[in-house]
Amino acid sequence: MENITRSNSDKGYSWLNILTAQAQSNPVIALGLVLALFTVASLFTQGLYHFVAGLSEPKVLLALAAGTAGFLTTSIGAAPALIVKNIPQRIEDGLLGFAAGMMLAAAAFSLIIPGIDAGTTLLDNKALGGAVVVIGLALGVLLMLGLDYFTPHEHDKTGPCGPGHERCGRVWLFVFAIALHNLPEGMAMGVGFAQGDMSVGLPLSIAIALQDIPEGLAVALTLRAAGIKPSMAVLVAAATGLLEPLGAIIGVSLSSGMALAYPIGLGLAAGAMIFVVSHEVIPETHRNGHQTFATIGLMIGFAVMMMLDTTLG
Repeated sequence: MENITRSNSDKGYSWLNILTAQAQSNPVIALGLVLALFTVASLFTQGLYHFVAGLSEPKVLLALAAGTAGFLTTSIGAAPALIVKNIPQRIEDGLLGFAAGMMLAAAAFSLIIPGIDAGTTLLDNKALGGAVVVIGLALGVLLMLGLDYFTPHEHDKTGPCGPGHERCGRVWLFVFAIALHNLPEGMAMGVGFAQGDMSVGLPLSIAIALQDIPEGLAVALTLRAAGIKPSMAVLVAAATGLLEPLGAIIGVSLSSGMALAYPIGLGLAAGAMIFVVSHEVIPETHRNGHQTFATIGLMIGFAVMMMLDTTLG
């Protein structure tokens, strides 16, 4: 028993050493992550009372429904991997480009613009309203940059990265990589419904749910290519979609407290989504020589989301 306890203690100490060394190698990213986490935790804590008190309110139910829709569409997208081992790389890059375009348009039309409008209304000044959203954008980027830097994960083309990745199984590395994508999407859904505004939350949630279909398929096929059994690949890909309802709860909570939390939350979700698109999705689609096809997919996705927001927003 003493040996087991000592072994667990050694593992914890070892992980602490790894994280400490990672922080010392780039203290700017570490400080940025601490700042972002502190801000998110503060907004979440001060908004938690309002969230708990309003569990039966439409905005909470809508946020949970949106997050659940993201989980379901991720599962639907992953399902074909039960019988399909791969699809042409060009088609996969085009589909991911489409998803990237929808995410970029959702960040612009359903997060940044409503955030500026809300900030301007609260502060009665357009410049200050925009500045509040910029602060949120910066926090979203710092959060995702820090999580990407400190989380062990693996991408299909670039291989494993992050501190201690050699200590994790390959399936878990893929799961962590997908989590970095899905959590900000869920947060965006939750923030979108934080004021119960259907014109903000509905087009945003539809866009994220739609782009989860090709993402779910791409994830499941990547897991299959890594040698994982078809049923397990689909199950793991679908399970990662559970982070979207979790993110929705976080998003609606951190934006339900003080008035300025709403535009800050919209900016934070937008920053996180734009970071994921620029840092992960677009480079992935341009890595195989199909830049033109991926860019066309991105433009189509952007146009579809723009029309969704125009029609439903």
